[in-house]
This record gives sequence, C-alpha cells and structure tokens, in this order.
Amino acid sequence: MIKYRLKCKKCSLLFDSWFASSLEYEKLRKKNYLNCHRCGSLKVEKTLMAPKFLNKNWSKDINIKDHKYKKINEKIKEYQKFIKKNFEYVGENFAYEARSIHYKSKKKDKGIYGTASRKEIKDLKEEGIETEIIPWIEDKNN
Repeated sequence: MIKYRLKCKKCSLLFDSWFASSLEYEKLRKKNYLNCHRCGSLKVEKTLMAPKFLNKNWSKDINIKDHKYKKINEKIKEYQKFIKKNFEYVGENFAYEARSIHYKSKKKDKGIYGTASRKEIKDLKEEGIETEIIPWIEDKNN
C-alpha cells in the first residue's frame, strides 16, 4: 500500500488517498477514475510528499492518533444514533424521496436519511434541495 497527497487543480483541495501501488495510482489516473470529493473535478494530481521517519516518540504518536480516531468514531456513532431516532430511513430511494418532499408531493413529519450516489447528491443540490453527506460506520454486531 502507498499513500499519496493529492491536490485538486480546480478547487485546490489537498487530501490523502491510499493505493495498492504506484502503478495502481497511474492506472486509475489514466482512466480518469480519480476525482475531487469536494468539487468532483477529474483534475487531481499527486503533490510532493516527505517520508515520515520513526523517532523515539513514534509509539506515543500512534497512541495519540488511535485515541483521536476512537473519539471521532464515538462522535459519529452518537450522530448516527440521533439520526436513526429522529429521521426516517428511506434507503436507496433517498434522491426520489428528497425530491418528493421538496416539490411538495409528499408530506413528511420527520426528515429523511438514506443513500445516494455522488451524482444524485450533485443533482439534488443543483435543484436547490439541501442535502448533507454524513460519514456512516456500519455496526459490526449485526
């Protein structure tokens, strides 16, 4: 596995992404499979990265990162619990249901949540329908 720092040439967003190898990165880039998750642009390129060397504090750094990730996961799970309690799950029909509510052909007592593709989300936003993307952690116990 290799991690690259990528930069969107359109909106200048910097983000990291993992690839199976440098060849895999090149293959995906040539097929235009890499895109910016903020603006959707296909103009994404690698940036210069400095290697990280281990020092005497490396195990302390790892523990701090693990703790931060645990706190983030706990917060996401809190949000999920709130959403499940207060919103109606519509599954793969999210875009259809959102349009139905927006154009007033359906009345809902609760907000909705579900899944939609990036294109569906983009189309909804272009129609003036407010949506938010929320990270979702699947419960491993089910």
